[in-house]
Amino acid sequence: MDKRICVIGAGRWGKNHIKTFHELGCLGGIVDNNEDALAGFQKQYPEVKTFSDFRDAVKDGFDAFTVATPAETHFEIAKVIINNENHVLVEKPITLKAKEARLLKELAEEKGVNLMVGHLLLFHPAIRKIKDLIEAGKIGKLEYIYSNRLNLGTVRTEENILWSFAPHDISIFQYFIGKLPVEIVSRGGAFLQPHIHDSSMTILTYPDNIVGHIFVNWLHPFKEHRIVVIGSKGMFSYEDSSNEKNILFYEKGIDWIKGEPIKRDGPTEIIPYDKSMPLTEELRYFASHTNGAPVEIADAQNGVEVLEILEKATESLLTGGGTEVGGRRSEVRGQDFFSHETAVIDSDCNIGKGTKIWHFSHVLSNSIIGKSCNIGQNVVIGPDVTIGQNCKIQNNVSVFKGVTLEDGVFCGPSMVFTNVYNPRAEIRKMDQVRPTLVKKGATIGANATIICGVTIGRYAFIGAGAIVNRNVPDHALVVGNPGNQIGWACECGERLSDDLMCLICGKSYEKSDGAIVLLRKS
Repeated sequence: MDKRICVIGAGRWGKNHIKTFHELGCLGGIVDNNEDALAGFQKQYPEVKTFSDFRDAVKDGFDAFTVATPAETHFEIAKVIINNENHVLVEKPITLKAKEARLLKELAEEKGVNLMVGHLLLFHPAIRKIKDLIEAGKIGKLEYIYSNRLNLGTVRTEENILWSFAPHDISIFQYFIGKLPVEIVSRGGAFLQPHIHDSSMTILTYPDNIVGHIFVNWLHPFKEHRIVVIGSKGMFSYEDSSNEKNILFYEKGIDWIKGEPIKRDGPTEIIPYDKSMPLTEELRYFASHTNGAPVEIADAQNGVEVLEILEKATESLLTGGGTEVGGRRSEVRGQDFFSHETAVIDSDCNIGKGTKIWHFSHVLSNSIIGKSCNIGQNVVIGPDVTIGQNCKIQNNVSVFKGVTLEDGVFCGPSMVFTNVYNPRAEIRKMDQVRPTLVKKGATIGANATIICGVTIGRYAFIGAGAIVNRNVPDHALVVGNPGNQIGWACECGERLSDDLMCLICGKSYEKSDGAIVLLRKS
């Protein structure tokens, strides 16, 4: 590999960087303030430059750097490297404060260089295989993850168990779920040293009703590194501390059958995967991105998120309370759109410029709202809903999963969408969602109900209180229960005359294949 990468910090973990980069053929330099250690490396790798001060190395023209020094030095070292416009991988934690991590991320973006964090387990072949299988739908909807990282020692005196062990598992949770948790509760005990916790249990609640817990402990009689991932159709288990290191898939779960929870106890399958070395894969990935190609795994944002979660978990651990992170409450105020302080916007939503979201409304995860929309009070949107531009949704409306609104749709107060045709309280039927499409310019009047699985045509007009249970043609005027077409509506919203002319705006239409089309404009 034709790269010259310099390792800063040749201690316990830095030695592994040095050895691995040398095997990859791209070890260019070593920095350490221990002169005896440097002399040993000069003898072992005579072709490699050595430095006692990282500032001298930064001036030497290396393609990139890795930083494996004590965590308290990460921020200052990385800042110098980035300001010199060099790519850098910083071992975890990227810094000791989320605020500093955000500053490094912004600086790297400004300088146009890659900033990567050493979340090693994101390059573990078993973890990557599980990630691929989750995305392929092997276990259905992701519901619950737990991880245990337990051992007797090594006990730290400078940091608690949460900061020492949990960053690995937090980074995996973020990798699998891809969203910030909305609530964190952490509890633990300090037994060996005052105020330094030896054991902690952290519960993370994510959007879409995904929950995780992380149990870490360095006062445990045996070693266990286990992660379990549970979905609606199956489960994964992986224990890195076992000799076999197998990924197990359990075709198990609970199904609701005729209103009763019935155990599904299928076979257990061993999932094959390539058992390569995580550090080799991580450093190879970093080296291959020193050409400026964007880093997509263990990037700066991932480092920031892990620190934010650690800080909130620490706050909960020390105060005995719970904390919010990603956003039951929207933190995306800015100038692009307005959101009332009582509105709730999940962290992974996309809200268009000029849109207004009013009191007590909630936009759920993976939802998209276009530009210049007006979302009234007590409106629920999502999850996974797309709303076009210039839509107006009045008070007390729920736009559920499965519903799509094109541009310019009007939803009157308290109108109702459904998404499951024959729901039962005790039977889960979200796999039976019937999509509803409301096309451009349509109006749905107050208290109307749209039975799922229908299409409302362009510029159709649904009268107040109507019950719609079948497709509605473009421009159709529908009223009653069940909804019946009684005429045609103009683009401007007025009822057309019998000769399909609008007496208000002057537009004229003609019939075509059971619908009407615009003839001419006045």
